[in-house]
Amino acid sequence: MRQQEIQPSTPHDHRRLGRELGLFGTDPLIGAGLPYWLPDGADVRQALEEYIRAAERAAGYRHVYSPVLGKRELYEISGHWSHYSDDMFPPMDLGGEQVVLRPSLCPHHAVIYRSRSHSYRELPLRMAELGGMYRAELSGVLGGLNRVRAIHLNDAHIFCTLDQVADEARAALEMIRRAYDALGIRAARYRLSLPGPGGKYVTDPDKWRRSTALLTEVLDGSGLAYESTEGEAAFYGPKIDVQVVDGAGRESTLSTVQVDFHQPERFDLHYIGADGAKHRPVMVHRSIIGSVERAVAHLVEEHGGAFPAWLAPDQVVILPVSEAQLPCAERLLRRCAEHGLRAELAGPEHGSLGARIRAARLVPYQAVVGAREDADGLVALRLRDGRRLDPLPADEALSRVRALIAAHRTELWDDGREV
Repeated sequence: MRQQEIQPSTPHDHRRLGRELGLFGTDPLIGAGLPYWLPDGADVRQALEEYIRAAERAAGYRHVYSPVLGKRELYEISGHWSHYSDDMFPPMDLGGEQVVLRPSLCPHHAVIYRSRSHSYRELPLRMAELGGMYRAELSGVLGGLNRVRAIHLNDAHIFCTLDQVADEARAALEMIRRAYDALGIRAARYRLSLPGPGGKYVTDPDKWRRSTALLTEVLDGSGLAYESTEGEAAFYGPKIDVQVVDGAGRESTLSTVQVDFHQPERFDLHYIGADGAKHRPVMVHRSIIGSVERAVAHLVEEHGGAFPAWLAPDQVVILPVSEAQLPCAERLLRRCAEHGLRAELAGPEHGSLGARIRAARLVPYQAVVGAREDADGLVALRLRDGRRLDPLPADEALSRVRALIAAHRTELWDDGREV
């Protein structure tokens, strides 16, 4: 049985909890800012990735895969090389060409879009990928999962007409809201990130005015309170940043919505309009949960390891009171697997029932199997919040747990009445 002995601490530190819960780790031999994921952390990450992919499919996105390498020329066209090369890894010589680890997915998606012609009837075309990218972060700013060099980004690009931009941006904000509800987190504030002084931004005042006006319209119409901040825009356009705050009061950006007139022009993207002529699409960048690494770091700190049940590495722990109930407990373990639940059996060899309950206190559901449950085919669930439910038929209990998990609910039990 996994021991989850967490020393009390305020605020939660995801780096410490990540080690103690066996979620992720680092090693100097692999390199700074390059974490690896242990089985329990991989369970959390996989559940998060499955959730966001399903949400995107339901919202009309199609998923793609693209390589983490690209020719230097690709990033020269996109503008990353001239505006962002200080944050990129050095080029590698390969057969007389220079290739680089990508710092962003958007140039690849622009190339995928232009790989065939598009009609206005196809728009908005929503392209999504949960893909890897790399940033040459200095060692002094690296920290746990919050600042890493290998990033897995929940990214998407919507190619649409100018008239469709506001609706797509609003829909992205609604997806972010629903995701935060499912994750049990909240936005600290919304920020309209604008360009500031200096040369890091594309010089095209008209594009900046148009894209800023569109995002301002979306925010004003949403009823969300927001602040405008100069110097935080992407080099190619303004963005809506959804800010979160950790237990120590540190603020970071988790989710973004961006409007981009720049890259469609640089890559000469177009669609065929109703008039039969070529027109330039607008590119809306959006990330619902940002990078998987930063999202997991925030979830660990927000929940202290007590994840919503659908994210928990172990969703059910089965606790036979004595060795006599082990056969029943093993049958229940198999039934959990059939219901698609991540479960573990913690038998008497792990200590007294009280000790096993304490060790598994972060697990959402504890299924105690005593003599009565063994004889009658029942299961007595203890919830992580301390509630104890009346014994139920095993399949009914597991079906109700599975329904809550499949719906990505944050509450642990709901039967229409007070438990």
